[in-house]
Amino acid sequence: MPDLALEPAATPSLGPLVPEITLHGSVLVLLQFDVCEAIRVDRLREILSARTVELPQPTRPTPGYIRYERPPVVEAVEPLVLESGERLTGEVKFYDYGVLSILFELPFTGGWSKLAGLASRWVWDVDFAAQAERIVRDKIERAAAAIVKPYDEWLSEDYLIFHIREIRGDVAGSPSVVELIQQHGARIAQVVRGDTGNLAESEVNEVLQSRISYYANDLAVIGWNAAFVYDSVSGAETAIQLLEYANSQLLEFRHYDDLLTEELERVYTLLDEGTGIFARWRLARSATGLHTMLLDVAELTEHADNAIKFLSDMFSARLYKLAASKVGVPDYKDLVTQKVRTAEELYRFMVDQFNQSRAFFLELTVVIILVIELIYLFRGKPF
Repeated sequence: MPDLALEPAATPSLGPLVPEITLHGSVLVLLQFDVCEAIRVDRLREILSARTVELPQPTRPTPGYIRYERPPVVEAVEPLVLESGERLTGEVKFYDYGVLSILFELPFTGGWSKLAGLASRWVWDVDFAAQAERIVRDKIERAAAAIVKPYDEWLSEDYLIFHIREIRGDVAGSPSVVELIQQHGARIAQVVRGDTGNLAESEVNEVLQSRISYYANDLAVIGWNAAFVYDSVSGAETAIQLLEYANSQLLEFRHYDDLLTEELERVYTLLDEGTGIFARWRLARSATGLHTMLLDVAELTEHADNAIKFLSDMFSARLYKLAASKVGVPDYKDLVTQKVRTAEELYRFMVDQFNQSRAFFLELTVVIILVIELIYLFRGKPF
């Protein structure tokens, strides 16, 4: 009987191997504090022996550029070490409109799951602002001679930027924007939202609608508390600084909103106390104070609005507009504008009330003088 040759069992096909994706870049933590009305940056540069920072020129062809009206002063800060052992290097910027901005950076290498987990933990579980407050207080003490009208209480904002400069593991190398959205759009949405769960398709689409690109291989997806930037180091620098500027504007308009709310409540209380003749006389001083505050808000608002000039660089202007809209700058600016209009109407009302009281007082004075003259006339004595 001939021997039967046993053929090796066929190995089941596993299909094409999916390459492991590795992301290379850094995670940036942006912390901003509104500490005073203004900072004299020229004086501060002398005190700290520090340098000013200019906006980087775009890496793309452009007929114009963007620049600071008054460049902020920048200085290195001590590293921030988290309880998890992560060590972040950083720097602080002093803006002339009273904002201190600290930017911490952590180099990152890993997959999408690691990045989404880091985003979730840092967005929801780590209070960076509390840890940075000590650094801010130390900087303000050193810079006291350049600080104008410091605030007793500070408003703060925090924002995360996930900058990926290279993606390895795809068969064709680093993907284009179209490939990145098609293959990893859901992962990008997780990072921007700070959520490790599987997001619904509608939520993914909502996140990805807030994206902007100039070349086929650069991308910025901007959310209200985090952004994902896919670009080279030099290409991403402008986007990062515009995100920093947008958040500082949000901080300023929050301050103006609180200031106007407090002042309007004070005026309403004053008006409720009475509208008698003598009560109206007190409105003069309050109207003057209200008008002074309106002038201050107008000046400071214009100062913050014009801190960056877009000179024919339309892409940077579009990127800033998208960033500002996502973090909420237009919403707070509208609130401030409405309260300014209300305050102006109250100011006119208070001035009218005071003028009526003054006119009544003058008329009453004239009547009293006439009565006295008549009394002396009837008595036959000259007045």
